[in-house]
Amino acid sequence: MTPPAATARRWGVLGVPSSRAAHWPGLEQGPAALRAAGLIAALEQAGLHVTDHGDRPIARWRALPLVTGRPHDVDGVLEVLDDAEPAIAEVIASGETPLVLGGECTVALALVAAAVRVHGDIGLVYIDGGQDLHLPADNPDEPILDSMGVAHLLDLPGAVAELAGRGPRQPLLAPGAVCFLGYADDDEDVHGLAPSVRVPADEATADPAGAAARAVAAVAAGPDGARRFVVHVDVDVLDALLLPGPDIPQYGSGLTLDTLVALLAPLVAEPGFSGLTLVEYNPDHDLDDASATRLVDGIAQALAPQRR
Repeated sequence: MTPPAATARRWGVLGVPSSRAAHWPGLEQGPAALRAAGLIAALEQAGLHVTDHGDRPIARWRALPLVTGRPHDVDGVLEVLDDAEPAIAEVIASGETPLVLGGECTVALALVAAAVRVHGDIGLVYIDGGQDLHLPADNPDEPILDSMGVAHLLDLPGAVAELAGRGPRQPLLAPGAVCFLGYADDDEDVHGLAPSVRVPADEATADPAGAAARAVAAVAAGPDGARRFVVHVDVDVLDALLLPGPDIPQYGSGLTLDTLVALLAPLVAEPGFSGLTLVEYNPDHDLDDASATRLVDGIAQALAPQRR
């Protein structure tokens, strides 16, 4: 399938309202809250062709007894992914570019698996306050899958087999197909298992356009030529003192919303760009809904067709 020109792109918005992999409830409210803040209208006013595919069933966090050696509520997370992945694949197969609203970060597994099924080789630009490379054995006191998504995409040692083995190949991604962009927490790859390109928050802030170009160069060149790529955006990449709403806050070390927009706009404008997740907005942390409105406006600005 030939990548569409950015100006001719048709977007398919799909919500995956899950907090199953998170630390607590709240994230399952995110997709509806972003719609209530005017997301669809803002995208259309920015000149985008948008189809709203609605939300998948709500999957709220639940407290379950821990099983030794396994993260919390693996079965619940698998239920969400088993439902979300074919829905995302259907959006892609229709010729639309998916904008997947989370929920928590494991929705990235569903987007990547669906994109691999439809397109074949895929790269990933991971814009997140951390890198989600925690391994179950290293984190028995915090067995939360929300911080382990990329570890499972890469099928790192100790990953949960049912999660790492989903999709048409295993691992779904090689480290060279991933770029970590905009993170402030740099201590997650403690075993050196993910030799991916990394562009931390200070470098992204100093030169957003250059940082985005480095990310594209890292993930868009596959072994057989140009590679499509998807982008994951966790709003905890933002400074929560400047934009309250991330589920796990960063204070003073995150990006500004303007920097996120400046990073995202050139990525979305690339012909090989093939999908986006927007996750981890927790309305419970945004008491007057102002952050939702600002976030919606910023995303619409970033996704608007760019003059190149």
